[in-house]
Amino acid sequence: MRRTTARHELVKDILFILLGVIIAVVLSWIGFFDWFIGLMGNGVVASFVAGVFFTSAFTIAPASVTFAHLAGTVPINTLAIWGALGALCGDLILFFFIRDRFAEDLKRSFKPSFIKHIAHSFHFGFLKWLSPILGAIIIASPLPDELGLTLMGLSKTRIVLLVPVSFVMNLLGIYLLVWFASVI
Repeated sequence: MRRTTARHELVKDILFILLGVIIAVVLSWIGFFDWFIGLMGNGVVASFVAGVFFTSAFTIAPASVTFAHLAGTVPINTLAIWGALGALCGDLILFFFIRDRFAEDLKRSFKPSFIKHIAHSFHFGFLKWLSPILGAIIIASPLPDELGLTLMGLSKTRIVLLVPVSFVMNLLGIYLLVWFASVI
């Protein structure tokens, strides 16, 4: 794939993320999230499902709004734990099945020599140690987990490390999101 085509794919990805935010706002206005939570019948199940969708760039906005709606009805610790379990499942799905799409779009957007230099840095340089830490921070942040998982994948992070890091960082991120939503 040519670089210009890859850049178009990257722009398309960014537009899908923006579309996700717009859809989340519209769904919130029309009461979809209250209906969804009622449909689940239980805040624990709804928080787990929202956690699964909390990991993707394309679904993070609706999942965040769902967590904000759940903040008033489910205890924050319960919400964060079940949401983090769902997010761990979502991260594992991304890690095993979809992780390469976003990374490939990024790779194709740059010159091959630049990519070789960066890849070499992730395997031998200081980025080998820094990238898993940055990946974990990105997983905890409201940024899409694909970015963090890509960094962890580039540094060859093993699954036995990914699972606890993903759970703890998503727990922290969801807890802070729900706490912030309940304060506002």
